[in-house]
Amino acid sequence: MKVLVLGATGYVGSRLVPHLLEHGHEVVAASSSAPDPDRFGWDERVEAIRCDVTDLNAVARALEGVDAVVYLVHSLDRTDFPDRDRLAAANVAEAVAAEGVRRLVYLSGLVPEVPEAELSAHIASRLEVERILLASGASAVALRAGVVIGAGSTSFEIIRQIATLFLVQPVPTWMQHAVQPVAVSDVLRAVGEQLDGTDEGAVDLGGPDVLSYPALMRACGRGAGLARLSVPAPVAPAGIVGLATALATTAPFHTVTALIESLHHDMVCRPSRTWVPADGGELLGVEEAVRRASTPRYSGPEGALPSDPAWTRPLPLLDVVPLPAVGKAAARLALHRMRSVLYGDI
Repeated sequence: MKVLVLGATGYVGSRLVPHLLEHGHEVVAASSSAPDPDRFGWDERVEAIRCDVTDLNAVARALEGVDAVVYLVHSLDRTDFPDRDRLAAANVAEAVAAEGVRRLVYLSGLVPEVPEAELSAHIASRLEVERILLASGASAVALRAGVVIGAGSTSFEIIRQIATLFLVQPVPTWMQHAVQPVAVSDVLRAVGEQLDGTDEGAVDLGGPDVLSYPALMRACGRGAGLARLSVPAPVAPAGIVGLATALATTAPFHTVTALIESLHHDMVCRPSRTWVPADGGELLGVEEAVRRASTPRYSGPEGALPSDPAWTRPLPLLDVVPLPAVGKAAARLALHRMRSVLYGDI
């Protein structure tokens, strides 16, 4: 099957391309700037192209001759992400219909079962994109994933950095909600399986464990070999928490604040609409997924890649400095802030 991966240079996309090759697919890897195969470790089997999804003509050209599309495009690092993602989804849906693409798989996010007016801008945008793509006329499925666990994953890295930096972690009472994380290796399995699948509509994707956000932070601490104490913070407005988190991590500001808005509800799978592996294999639990993501030079999907965003990568120099984990985390943050000031890449 010839598969076009839109958003191939992102966290999931960079891992999905080799996964699809291993399973016998022909892969076209597309992103807003032409991907460098050497940077991602892709071989000559990958056709790397530039495709601006806000340009309908560019999307139509990219879709020529493909059997399936995997849609991984999100624009959380921009303030206008809902508008940009809406336009991109509309272009892809139109081109999919015009080219007669057989299968469309969209990696979305879990949607809490609350009135839509209560959804965060981040989740509301994911839901809007999902509806546009599912109406394309192709056989289409939206995989709604929870927090994706793996070194380099945006949500995981934000949680891990907070868990590492603070010995005592203030936790707002509105964050005492359930979350159902999923290992990135299981995300790859699900996407690959759905390319040949018949599911349509929205299907939830989560691991076997359901826990609270504070419990997930403690699991990240344990993965780093650290003991952490969570204390309730009854008065903590979301805006202040988002700002504090952005200042305490190396993640892009707009990404952090958009994700913080999503923590007001339970983010768990619907039992009747949850993906179950066709091969009957087990899904990775939180502790094992975090262990793999926290193991230096782990070679599986949960491990870091040289192509992961710079803000997620460790600084090897700090590994040889005799500092405690908190000190290293603080030094890493300070060095990142210094680099941002010097090079203007805040």
